Amino acid sequence: MDCLFCKIVEGTIPSNKVFENENILVFHDITPAAPIHVLIIPKKHIPSMNEVSLEDLPIIAEIHQVAQQVASELGVSESGYRLINNCGPDGEQTVHHLHYHLLGGARLGALTGISSSHQ
Repeated sequence: MDCLFCKIVEGTIPSNKVFENENILVFHDITPAAPIHVLIIPKKHIPSMNEVSLEDLPIIAEIHQVAQQVASELGVSESGYRLINNCGPDGEQTVHHLHYHLLGGARLGALTGISSSHQ
């Protein structure tokens, strides 16, 4: 499979990991759009939110739990953060592996420059 995020999960492409367990990987975006900008991905390859099945719903719930935990660990849970999922071409999804951007660490203005081409 030629998926950038699957290669990061495999370890063939390095990442600056923040969190990892059996199902989820969180790593810093290499071109951050905010002082705190991490990507939260399932280790299972799911192309986009549109392909989430009923059997994947526990992974989605776990992603949200991990987002809360990581936001707290990175010191943005109290001040606030954004959790963004880009889906499809109009949503600017360019990496076809389900992922969420967690951004914080500053007052976030209008949504600009948050495409999934970041890692």
